[in-house]
Amino acid sequence: MILNDIIRSIRTSQRFLIASHESPDGDAIGSTLALTLALKKMGKDVVAFNVDGVPAHLSFLPESQSVTTCLAPDESFDVGFLLDAGELKRAGIPLQQHCDLLINIDHHPHSDFGDICYLDTEASATAVLIYRLLDAGHLPLDIDVAKALYVGVLDDTGSFRYSSANREAFELAGILVECGVDPWQIASSLYESFPGTRMRLLGLVLNTLDISACGRYASVSLKQEFLVQSGATSEESDGFVNYARAVKGVEIALFIKEQADGIYQVSFRSRGNIDVGTLARQLGGGGHHNAAGARIPAESLDVARSELYRHLDLLLN
Repeated sequence: MILNDIIRSIRTSQRFLIASHESPDGDAIGSTLALTLALKKMGKDVVAFNVDGVPAHLSFLPESQSVTTCLAPDESFDVGFLLDAGELKRAGIPLQQHCDLLINIDHHPHSDFGDICYLDTEASATAVLIYRLLDAGHLPLDIDVAKALYVGVLDDTGSFRYSSANREAFELAGILVECGVDPWQIASSLYESFPGTRMRLLGLVLNTLDISACGRYASVSLKQEFLVQSGATSEESDGFVNYARAVKGVEIALFIKEQADGIYQVSFRSRGNIDVGTLARQLGGGGHHNAAGARIPAESLDVARSELYRHLDLLLN
């Protein structure tokens, strides 16, 4: 059994690297911190890594300040974990050069890499898989670990609003609450503690709302100049795609973010059976059936939007 192989690797090794994908979300960071905390409580030497660091809205999580954004070229580990990453390259560094053994734990499709691969696309979040690992190995699960896991599940199920919010997700939430997690405290930290700069940025982005003639898809966009006008950082736009998704009748929502190098980062969200994950992979990105992302080159925001709309028309028709 794969879990037994991972547990054996944990018990027989001392130095660990825990990494997740670039531009991390709550599941990536929650899973990273949960496993990091559990291994440290076992007396293991652990380095938590993310090439883009911890987003500000997740900095309330225990041990978040310990996540590093760089590794020395000669730094080595007995075991490396890559969590919640559909592709190895999304770690942002060549993990194989740092780790004797690489373990891949994920719930995204097309992520079967690593010396050991624990993959379950039916799981609502990678945090669920981390809980299964901790539970099977009787590894430490205290309030700090529970908070990190809860954030992972909450974030990847859209606060239990997405189709990924299955029975296991709700059951795990109940277990974590029994461990001492306060749902209100977590929700308040995630959704009710935003700086004013984010709100000013949101106002500018909402003014770009564009709904297709058919009413089945809509987009909002972030121009570089909006960051200057609002005083916000790019990471403060996390979750803006959901405002386009909230429009009645919209089946696919896009958030198009202009990068400084002429690249446009797009987030997709869809409803029901519409598979934006496959579309994102066609564009060089990745993700789930109903939530995915990609980066595309374009001469302007209008060109990027038109190209994306062309793909959506093909997808919907």
